[in-house]
Amino acid sequence: MRTLRLALPSMNGFFTFEAAARCGTFARAAAELNVTPAAVSRMIGRLEEHLGVALFERLPGGVTPTADGRLLYEAISRGFAGIEAALREIEDRRAGVETVTLSVSTGFTTHWIMPHMAEIKRVFPALELRFQLIMTALAGPVGDVDLGMRFVEGSDARHEASYIMPEVLVPICSPGYRAGGQEALSRDAALAQAGPPATLINLSEAQPDWSHLFFPGEARPVAASMNFSDYAIVVQAAMLGQGVALGWLNVACHWLRTGALVPASERVMTTGRHCQFVRARDKPLRPIVAQVRDWMIARLAEDVAAVAALHPGLGLDAIVQQRR
Repeated sequence: MRTLRLALPSMNGFFTFEAAARCGTFARAAAELNVTPAAVSRMIGRLEEHLGVALFERLPGGVTPTADGRLLYEAISRGFAGIEAALREIEDRRAGVETVTLSVSTGFTTHWIMPHMAEIKRVFPALELRFQLIMTALAGPVGDVDLGMRFVEGSDARHEASYIMPEVLVPICSPGYRAGGQEALSRDAALAQAGPPATLINLSEAQPDWSHLFFPGEARPVAASMNFSDYAIVVQAAMLGQGVALGWLNVACHWLRTGALVPASERVMTTGRHCQFVRARDKPLRPIVAQVRDWMIARLAEDVAAVAALHPGLGLDAIVQQRR
């Protein structure tokens, strides 16, 4: 370790390099560090001279890391993130608080975590949940959070994955909306073949007309459609009886269990993807993180089992047991 310390340049060089790589210009890095651009340039030059490689390509509009620069930046970023996390944990311990940071969708937060929040507080009285919310498709790095919900195949060299359930899609609506459609069918025999007109509630990134996935071969008329970029609003609109939405089981299972939502069809669709909690391997697994992760996985399984019992026609028991 002593030899390594002697080989390393000053920490100021690392701080300056990290800021320049992240900001993209020496001027913006200088403003952040409260020094001059010339001082940043000199510090980067000394670091490059010490290492014997060029860390940046100097361009008219700024700088971009070279291959060696990207390698160093990724390592420094992980190190700084780990130091920051450790300092936060020390502060939380001093305050008697245990924190867990989740990278999850707004839909999952609104429609699963929030309904379970009282139970979470009862089981983990010292816990403070923090959120990195995602409005669009679940993606992105998890290095700066404790757990991220992602659709991935499984663990890899840099990430540990904990299985939750397969990705299951089912059309969802309110009980009142479904009852209204059934009444329309009984009133008009001409609709018996096609079904009542449906209002589709779409997530902007999803296929605009997905109804044929669940009503194959049926000329089901579409009366209107609504499109939202936030899946939390899609589910809320379905709960309010505005139409039929594409339901991700990991998000909608609580409301399907309580009866606030019901399947609009007994057909379900699996994508082959798997919903998992993912964490970076280079971040120590704190006991509270493992406890919250395991509790949430178990509670999600309970909700899905209850939905399977309420709606046996969906065949969820067989589906959720399928693992790759």
